[in-house]
Amino acid sequence: MGQASCKGLYQSLFDYKTEKYVIAKNKKVGLLYRLLQVSILTYLVVWVFLVKKSYQDTDTSLQSSIITKVKGVIFTNTSELGERLWDVADYVIPPQGENVFFVITNLIVTPNQRQETCAENESIPDAVCSEDSDCPPGEPVVAGNGVRTGRCLRAENMQRGTCEIFAWCPVETRSRPEKPLLGKAEDFTIYIKNFIRFPKFNFSKTNVLDTKDRAYLKSCRFGPKDPYCPIFRLGSVVRWTGSDFQEIALQGGVIGVQIEWDCDLDKAPSECNPRYYFSRLDRRFPGNSVSSGYNFRFAKYYRDEAGVEFRTLIKAYGIRFDVLVNGRAGKFNIIPTIINVGSGVALMGVGSFFCDLILIYLIKKSHFYRNKKFEEVRSGHPGNGKVTAEQLQNLQTVEA
Repeated sequence: MGQASCKGLYQSLFDYKTEKYVIAKNKKVGLLYRLLQVSILTYLVVWVFLVKKSYQDTDTSLQSSIITKVKGVIFTNTSELGERLWDVADYVIPPQGENVFFVITNLIVTPNQRQETCAENESIPDAVCSEDSDCPPGEPVVAGNGVRTGRCLRAENMQRGTCEIFAWCPVETRSRPEKPLLGKAEDFTIYIKNFIRFPKFNFSKTNVLDTKDRAYLKSCRFGPKDPYCPIFRLGSVVRWTGSDFQEIALQGGVIGVQIEWDCDLDKAPSECNPRYYFSRLDRRFPGNSVSSGYNFRFAKYYRDEAGVEFRTLIKAYGIRFDVLVNGRAGKFNIIPTIINVGSGVALMGVGSFFCDLILIYLIKKSHFYRNKKFEEVRSGHPGNGKVTAEQLQNLQTVEA
């Protein structure tokens, strides 16, 4: 008995098993099956391979460097500053040319500030006082300009006044000008030079045309006819974001310049071109909201003949530019191609599974197809080893 079992197990190692196929002559199910096959094949060819290019190995670890320069001059004549010529060293911060830079378009100047005592600004709520006890000495004024000295300064016949403070005096009191000081800055030019590298493919490129003509960058401007001239007119950049230059120059704002690289390295390197997108990043509030715009303060320090330090305080309004770079590169690779083809073949099986469910469970003659699809075989007494023709039939045609 044991020898017979071992012999049967040994012989079964060399058996070959095949599936039994049933061809159902049902036009509706057959049409649905072909539609599913065509849909899956279309998805695989059009979306997976042509649109998503899933036959490629990709690299999204973009290495990037940005160099920026702004050029332009403006002449102004104001009562506070007199006649003055503004060049790039005056209105661009920081001067190094990084991926984030600021162009001054408007400002409030408080000249000749010295460290001494003076009255705090009346518009600051924490500085309001009625008597000296309201101004404890040594405590800073919340959202103010200095520390209290212990005195409450009141004008004649006034019950309320402001605390005296030790600060850079006189404190800033002027409000924002109604017109931007550098309102003609829209004719300035911005030079944005971008170097990129995809390390996986050792591919590098820049957004500047490779030319030996030194006059090229002095005369060209970015546009559809010249995409490799990275020189942009300031007013045009603001307009491309949907904003008005005079409005943003008055109270300031933040503009994003996005450079996108989408490189198909199966094509020539000249086909890898940058695309530029411009957007207003700061939120614009309706009306003349105090939350609108962008500004900050800085000072320039000097010493008089006696060696006493004094400064000029500048509250600068302007446009902050954030240059953002992203991208991807793709190149043919056999491994993702095989994986996606295999996934497509597997999806074909989903169509067969779906049609099987309809055929054996949902249509009127489902019991008939179910009996032909599944054959129940019971173990019986061993025969003479002969197999009938019916048992050899692996392919059956069933008509509805």
